[in-house]
Amino acid sequence: MLYDLNIAWSPSTTKDQLLQTLALASTLGYGTVALNHALNQPPQGNATAPFPDLSSTTTTSTSSKKLPHILHRATIPLSDPAASNYRLPALARTYDIIAVRPLTPDAFQNACITLDVPLISLDLTQHFPFHFRPKPCMAAVARGVRFEICYAQCLAADARGRATFISNTANLIRATRGRGIVISSEARGVLALRAPADVVNLLSVWGLGNEKGMESLGPVPRSVVVNEGIKRNGFRGVIDIVKPAEPGPGDLQPSKQAEGSGQDSKKNKKQKRKNGDEENQPGNKRQHKKMKVVTREPGPTKA
Repeated sequence: MLYDLNIAWSPSTTKDQLLQTLALASTLGYGTVALNHALNQPPQGNATAPFPDLSSTTTTSTSSKKLPHILHRATIPLSDPAASNYRLPALARTYDIIAVRPLTPDAFQNACITLDVPLISLDLTQHFPFHFRPKPCMAAVARGVRFEICYAQCLAADARGRATFISNTANLIRATRGRGIVISSEARGVLALRAPADVVNLLSVWGLGNEKGMESLGPVPRSVVVNEGIKRNGFRGVIDIVKPAEPGPGDLQPSKQAEGSGQDSKKNKKQKRKNGDEENQPGNKRQHKKMKVVTREPGPTKA
């Protein structure tokens, strides 16, 4: 299954536009997509996901097309790593995936080494005040943090922005050695989506091999989705809580099974004891045949 963990969404996006984008993503082969809501600032109070309900689609143009599995995602700009109002635990309970977009060198260092987030998303068309060095990037990969490359940024940028995107992408691939990279679209419309083969070929020109490119569309984003699901539904992010299946009408209840097994064991014990007693009895048929009957004459009586 292929993943696209960044389908851009905003309150101005209409439902028909979103359905067309999702239908095309399913046609191109993406089985799971994530609607991304870019937050300008951390939410105050109880956060709620503002995405529309797509469970019942009444649009005639997309009713016959199958939609992919949809996840909800939030991307937070990270500028001050010392700030404590980002409310990441509250957002993790509301959204399926949380990503950060570092803007300063300290924020990038904090996101790579200490911050508990699954994705580091970057606008690669911008000039960064920091460099992609192998040490913090490989430390992030070792912790399970993934770097996201969004190819639609290059399509929507001008000539200068495309050159910056190519340079930043090549430097990021060189710093991470092609590991821990997630390829997403960040498509704001239908025209920004590309087929998986086209994306892999495009990234191979910039230094990412074909095998690692396919991993960036499949196993790597899948690990992000699975790990985030275990964090929400598991016990301390280690053990997944699974509801046991209910017994069917033909199945015995555990108590009845225990009683039946107990009665069977008692019957077996009684049968074994009975057989053992019969074998140990001295008056059985085999021993009776071997025994000789001896009669004694009465002796003289004493006066």
